Amino acid sequence: MQHSECYLLGHITKPWGTKGQLVLFLDVDTPADYADLDSAFVDIKGSLVPHFFHIDQLNGPRAVATFEDIGPDQAQLLVGRDLYLPLSLLPRLDGNRFYFHEVVGFHVVDTHWGDIGTIRQVIDYPAQPLFQIFNADTEILIPVVDPIIKQVDREAQTIHIEAPNGLIELYMGNINKGC
Repeated sequence: MQHSECYLLGHITKPWGTKGQLVLFLDVDTPADYADLDSAFVDIKGSLVPHFFHIDQLNGPRAVATFEDIGPDQAQLLVGRDLYLPLSLLPRLDGNRFYFHEVVGFHVVDTHWGDIGTIRQVIDYPAQPLFQIFNADTEILIPVVDPIIKQVDREAQTIHIEAPNGLIELYMGNINKGC
């Protein structure tokens, strides 16, 4: 399994107790959906290694897990490592809901400016995620918030937006409007 075929589930934060249990931080919207999870890939020096475990406790985004064939000494070696799951396990989203990795490469069409470019990445800042869009050599950053996103067209790989007045002008300068 390659990183490109997976999504980041979370990471291992610390050992728990004396039997080799580990505390997992599940960096997902609804951690309770993962209460029955019994395996994940652990990133060990850039390689994804499958590990099997049982979740003993789940409290919000934190879970205490007992890993198979891992004792207290080996558990310490897993602390700080990232956990991954295959993209195929993600539930399909529809409408204007999407996963950040899903829209990379989509064109962004603004109500007033037309096609403003292609999403290179979604920058997941703590305060608010941003589309990083490139129009030729010009970088445009658009907040990923519901009032701006009008339609996600997966088939056409296009996201229609209505950017706040003046936002795109900050990036595009004196270029004429597309629409």
